[in-house]
Amino acid sequence: MPVLAVNNLKKSFVTRVLFEGLSFEVEANDHVGFIGVNGTGKTTLFSIIEGREPYDEGMVALGKGVTIGSMAQTARESGDSLYDYVLSVFSELIKTESELDRVNDALLYSGADEKLIEKQHRLREAFEDGGGLTYRARTRSTLLGLGFEESELNKPFAVFSGGQRNKAQLARVLLSGANLLLLDEPTNHLDIKSIEWLEDYLSSYRGAFIVISHDRYFLDRVTNKTMELKNQRLCVSKGNYSRHMELRSTARELEMRKYLRTVKEIKRIEGMVEQQKRWGQQHNFITAAHKQKAADRLKETLVEPERDPASIHFRLPARDGGGNDVVIAKGLAKSFGDKNVFSGLDLLVKKGEKVFILGDNGCGKTTLLNIIAGRMRPSAGVCTLGAHIEAAYYEQTMTGLDPENTVLEEVWDKYYNTIPRRDIMNMLGAFLFRGEEVEKKIGMLSGGEMARVQLLKLMLTRANLLLLDEPTNHLDIPSREALENALDEYNGTVMIVTHDRYLVNRLADRIFHMTENGLTEYVGGYDDYLEALREQEENAPAQAEKPLSQNAIDYKEKKALKSELGRARNAAARAEKAVAEKEAELESLNRELESPAVSSDYKKAGEISKKADAVRQTIEKLYSEWERAEERLKELSDDQITE
Repeated sequence: MPVLAVNNLKKSFVTRVLFEGLSFEVEANDHVGFIGVNGTGKTTLFSIIEGREPYDEGMVALGKGVTIGSMAQTARESGDSLYDYVLSVFSELIKTESELDRVNDALLYSGADEKLIEKQHRLREAFEDGGGLTYRARTRSTLLGLGFEESELNKPFAVFSGGQRNKAQLARVLLSGANLLLLDEPTNHLDIKSIEWLEDYLSSYRGAFIVISHDRYFLDRVTNKTMELKNQRLCVSKGNYSRHMELRSTARELEMRKYLRTVKEIKRIEGMVEQQKRWGQQHNFITAAHKQKAADRLKETLVEPERDPASIHFRLPARDGGGNDVVIAKGLAKSFGDKNVFSGLDLLVKKGEKVFILGDNGCGKTTLLNIIAGRMRPSAGVCTLGAHIEAAYYEQTMTGLDPENTVLEEVWDKYYNTIPRRDIMNMLGAFLFRGEEVEKKIGMLSGGEMARVQLLKLMLTRANLLLLDEPTNHLDIPSREALENALDEYNGTVMIVTHDRYLVNRLADRIFHMTENGLTEYVGGYDDYLEALREQEENAPAQAEKPLSQNAIDYKEKKALKSELGRARNAAARAEKAVAEKEAELESLNRELESPAVSSDYKKAGEISKKADAVRQTIEKLYSEWERAEERLKELSDDQITE
């Protein structure tokens, strides 16, 4: 018996039919990928299966003993720590453990009480069968696997962002013991390392799950069945995403051939009918009537293949010019206060390259793009663009869009002097903003709609260097494919930060893996990158046993000195900046003391004098730190370290 059976399901909102005639079954070990453009009703179907949303017609039935695990739209508030919030999914197990502890304590004082011994045995059996020996370790392992740091586990749940709370919810779902999981975009807010952990988890999951996702690489890794919701109907096939697309393409081609053959046959028969009528004899009219009936029967069976839902289509033109060296970075470093994000970063990107930057969340990928775009200053090092290079930046947060603008205003405000309104309207239509939709406020748009506005603005820049930060976030699969096609044909240079491995595989010339110590280069797409990592792991033991050559030792020593030089420069720069700030503060206090209003007020003058004395003491300490940093910098520079 299936764990879930849906038959002839229909759902509508007022006059709009969301879907109808939906029928499918999910077996105990089915790992189902659920795809479709944004707005087709995938999340609504999940709500119906959970019993949270009514439906118009049809039937939804769960198998006997089936429990559903799913994520809420927003995580409930909790005063617990992150670890305890997720651990609470084992509330029944925790109660059993507490009761077992009470029984154990009672036996210590009462001796061999048969009833207590029997209860102890029953509780211990239930505790162990329910996973009591491992539930705490599994909770910790799941949180770490999803990208949380050990130091974050005991932080209050309330301090975490919405994205981090969703990750915590996902951890609860995975640990819930449910035998049917409904996962809605579970890879959102995860870095590649965490997505790969989730892939391994779901691939070996013994129950059934349905996962809504636009991550094609992820779907190929974890699913064995695919459902596609399109034009209010459901198409189901065995196999992962790529296999489904092959089958759909073949089926559509066969449907189109049959449709065109039938149309051709109807035209042929109706031509014969007209011919018979023109001949005008009695037997000709009888033949014409007989032929017309045959044509009418064919018309009744004629079904035009479904058209694909509307999707965006565009090109990314790049202005001519620019030398071969597009982005040049040397000794680049960035820190915020005492936190070092990255240092010792060297980078050279050539004209026409498509370069991808990968790395764990928080390693500084977005910060690097901001520095290259000139939106942020580095703490050390130099980053320059080549001659006649103009960069355009796509930010994943989309804070550059004005929420009070309409869609039309947001796009046309910058170009009303150079591009006619008619052309802007046509472009908006190509990005699926038609009719009254162009008057919608930016603040009222969905994430996918805002992404489309930002892509249109990117297209209009005609920049010859694109800096893209998670450009496929919020985009459905057809929109991702449209962006891939545009980037594939783009004749400028591209640097992309992304977790979309499908995009990396299709477009990458080079991959840079980023850590706090800089960049490691890999040639090719994502699969080439994984193969290179595997080879490094296989060769690692042999390399460890082989003694370092003198050149290698010299290189390592020079690299260590170079890193220390960067740190010394940063320390000197920070000290100099701090001295300047405190001296400005002291000068301001002295001006206050000299003013008539303060000099005549003994009490106020005394307070300001105390503040000025404290600032002077701070300046003396900062001068000492600055001096030490400059001395160390001179020592390292005297070693003639080449940059």
